[in-house]
Amino acid sequence: MSTVPGADPLASLTVLEGIPSGFAATRDGVDAMLRDRGLRKTAPGLTTESLLRGAVASALLEGSTSTPEEIRAGASDETGQAAIRVSTEALSLVPTLRTAPLQAFARLHALAGKGAVDEERLGRPRDAEAAQGLRELSATLLAPTTAPAMLVAAIVHAQLATAAPFASHNGIVARAAERLVLVARGVDEKSLLVPEAAHLHLRAEYESNLRAYANAGGSNGVHAWLLYATEAYALAAEKSPVRD
Repeated sequence: MSTVPGADPLASLTVLEGIPSGFAATRDGVDAMLRDRGLRKTAPGLTTESLLRGAVASALLEGSTSTPEEIRAGASDETGQAAIRVSTEALSLVPTLRTAPLQAFARLHALAGKGAVDEERLGRPRDAEAAQGLRELSATLLAPTTAPAMLVAAIVHAQLATAAPFASHNGIVARAAERLVLVARGVDEKSLLVPEAAHLHLRAEYESNLRAYANAGGSNGVHAWLLYATEAYALAAEKSPVRD
């Protein structure tokens, strides 16, 4: 995804059929849920639980063979442990994501890949092409845009998941980055939505739309992914611990 200085890199996506209305409706539903629950006084434990639910779902999507109970208890396989490490530190990277997205992505991978890949590969792109892709994604995040924050989060997720710029754990990194964008851009400042659990619940659609995003070779796959994201983010609110 290339950017032109001074241009809105996501402008063309905001006029796709069904996208403005879809994201507006989803955001209204999320805002209503957060407002109606009086979440200005929400206990920190709800954020912790949301992050933990997200880690479990992300690990299972990444191929963990451990049970949700094992992942929650820290007694899982390597993939589950990677997801837990990322969830534990992810929110500390919100300020970094706002000003230096490349550093945030690198740190997410360093957390996820610890012990699984060589030290010198932690947080480093696989090759020159992957490095360029990360720079372009970073520039997109730093550029002014009129695109809804949820759309930005969905694009960051799909770009990282499909380009797989790191040596391992790209799905975990992509889903963590998505959550960070939702926090950093004011959609979900206390990180109470659980988009990872929504993607797990919609796993067939999630994986097929990511494949379409990667392989369509044009706007159709991107359009389909964004329409899917409006549904997933609505479900992410339903998966929130505040609904319990």
